[in-house]
Amino acid sequence: MEFRDYYKLLGVERTASADEVKRAYRKLARKFHPDVNPNNKEAERRFKEINEAYQVLGDADKRKKYDELGADWERGASEEEVYRRYARAGGAEGHPFTGGDAGGFSDFFERFFGGLGAGGGRVRGFSRGFGDAEGVGVHHGGRAPDLQAEVEIPLRDAVHGSQRRINLTATDECDNCGGSGVIARQEKRGNARIIRSADECPKCGGAGVVRAYRQLEVTIPAGMTDGSRIRLKGQGGKGARPELNGDLFLTIRLKPSNVFSVSGRDLRCQLPVWDYEAALGAEVTAPAVEGKIALKIPAGSQSGRVMRLKGRGIPGRGKEAAGDLLYELKVLAPTDMSADERRLMEQFAERRRSRDVPDPRADLMRE
Repeated sequence: MEFRDYYKLLGVERTASADEVKRAYRKLARKFHPDVNPNNKEAERRFKEINEAYQVLGDADKRKKYDELGADWERGASEEEVYRRYARAGGAEGHPFTGGDAGGFSDFFERFFGGLGAGGGRVRGFSRGFGDAEGVGVHHGGRAPDLQAEVEIPLRDAVHGSQRRINLTATDECDNCGGSGVIARQEKRGNARIIRSADECPKCGGAGVVRAYRQLEVTIPAGMTDGSRIRLKGQGGKGARPELNGDLFLTIRLKPSNVFSVSGRDLRCQLPVWDYEAALGAEVTAPAVEGKIALKIPAGSQSGRVMRLKGRGIPGRGKEAAGDLLYELKVLAPTDMSADERRLMEQFAERRRSRDVPDPRADLMRE
């Protein structure tokens, strides 16, 4: 009886967290699901193998027992002893279900994680947490996974905050089977519950997950930067009960602006000014996130000069200070002068030359 390396089957490390195991299982289940691979025997075999692996690694108790058994199981206890030590599942924890084929589990699984069913029948899986009604799902009973999503917002929403409606496509745990992928049918015998069969869940097709579509109203607080995350409690994967819902972590992405570049919380704008505005000084109208502002340009300003308005960038959050609003001047020379303007410009140039003004390119000629 061959030892099955369930970690290798799911492609995870032995140190993988429960969420990492679940993500790996769901990814592989979607890839090899029979509905996606009709008449593909190899895909069907892989689907059964990964379901078997997840039946063990997706359950904390069974995973612990599997890790204790390890590859040296042949030198371990007898089948009866293993059953007593590792597959004791009566009372409130349910009973191994018998009869039927709930996914083609291997002899290794049956022997060490199924035990002996009622009447000595072969077992085909392991479950816990059954209710009293027939046709109940095999519930894992754990917290549903957290979900990740992104939303792109314009710069003004990052500065001022906003309300946004987002459409979320999620992969939820199937509420019909509790995420197990199978529906177990049981009967009571005294205080014991005997699981007579386990069929593929008709709602999720055995994958344990279903596609869900939700629309959420989200408050975007002021002060969001690119990569900021918002936690929406209980809006992630859906669990068996509301308190078992996962959370939604919403990553904020800033939509590129035609006016401002963003560096952290600072906003920078390339501001064109005419040469005479830069030379004489002027008050010009400059763009701002909230509209327009009046900006004073000091006389004698050169291209590349940066005008800083402290605290006028993206607002701070928590202990982080607000960013600054920076204007980098770009001095422009007129190109559409009239005849009179050209004549005045020539007079200006002649007067500059007569004053023996230093050549601005002199330093470049010294090498």
